[in-house]
Amino acid sequence: MKILVTDDSAVMRKIVIRTIRQAGLGKHEIIEAENGREGLAQVQAESPGLILSDWNMPEMTGIEFLKALRASGSTTPFCFVTSEGSEEMVELASANGAIGVIVKPFTAEQFMDTLGTVVS
Repeated sequence: MKILVTDDSAVMRKIVIRTIRQAGLGKHEIIEAENGREGLAQVQAESPGLILSDWNMPEMTGIEFLKALRASGSTTPFCFVTSEGSEEMVELASANGAIGVIVKPFTAEQFMDTLGTVVS
């Protein structure tokens, strides 16, 4: 399975990828995008089986990315990895079809708890 990691920070993408590996999910191919617009292009080109996305990004935010993805008919599992995890954001993410919100700082255990059923 391909996992798309979308974050405007290259350092944060590396941290997320490292945590994916620490969670035992490293056998999957990891692809990257810098924002939601690039993420949409990667979805069309690469057909990932899971998308992990930051919420706040330039050009296209994570929630805009998720809404555009769902509007296109895609049902690819989508999870936010973000520094903001307010109840309102979690509700908005869920209402738009996200499988979860992992709040920074995070642990490998949180990744497994949230993503384990999707990436077995």
